[in-house]
Amino acid sequence: MTPIHLDDHLIAADKPAGELAVPGRKEPRCLTTRVQALWPDAQVVHRLDQATSGLMLFARGAAVQRTLSIAFAQRQVDKQYIAWVHGLPAQDHGCIELPLAADWPNRPRQQVDMLGGKPALTHWRVLGRDVAGDRTRLGLQPLTGRTHQLRVHLAAIGHAIVGDALYGPADGAARLMLHATRLALAHPVSGAALVLDSPAPF
Repeated sequence: MTPIHLDDHLIAADKPAGELAVPGRKEPRCLTTRVQALWPDAQVVHRLDQATSGLMLFARGAAVQRTLSIAFAQRQVDKQYIAWVHGLPAQDHGCIELPLAADWPNRPRQQVDMLGGKPALTHWRVLGRDVAGDRTRLGLQPLTGRTHQLRVHLAAIGHAIVGDALYGPADGAARLMLHATRLALAHPVSGAALVLDSPAPF
C-alpha cells in the first residue's frame, strides 16, 4: 500500500469502492486492517461508506486521534467529493439542508426526517453536464457528516447518484459514482495547512 500522505502523526490512504472502512461482523478485511498491518499505531478518525471510494485519514496515536476527531466534529476539516448524478440540475450550484435519521425498518437506509432528524447540510456545484446521457458531474461539500448524507440528499432533490443501489434507480452502473477527492485541514501537531487530494477514478 502506498499512502497519499504519511508522517509521524497521521496517514491518508485511498479506499477502493466496495472495501469496508472498518471491520464488519462477518468481514474482518478492510482498509483499517490493511493500514494497521503496516502502521500498528494507526487509529480511525472518520469513515466512508463501503460503496464510496477515496480519502480516509488515520491518526497515529490517541492524542492525535482526539485532536482530529474534534476538528471533524467542529467542521474544521473541508471535505470535497466528486459524483455523477442522474438528471440535469437547472441551477449551477445549490445547498441541500434536510435533516436525516435512520430508516429503522429498512436499515441500513437513512431518510429525510423533518421532525426527528439530525441537521444535515450539503453544498453542491455542477462540474459538467452529459446531456446525451442525462447525467451531471457534481462537486459536493458536506458541512455535516451524517450517515449516507450525500446519497440521501441528492436522491431527495431528484438527482440520485449513479450506481446507488439503495437510493437510486437500477441503472447498471458497476459501482457507486461517489469519490472522496479532497481533505483540507490544519495539521494536528504543526498547525500547518494540509491539503490532501485523490483524483476521482471516473
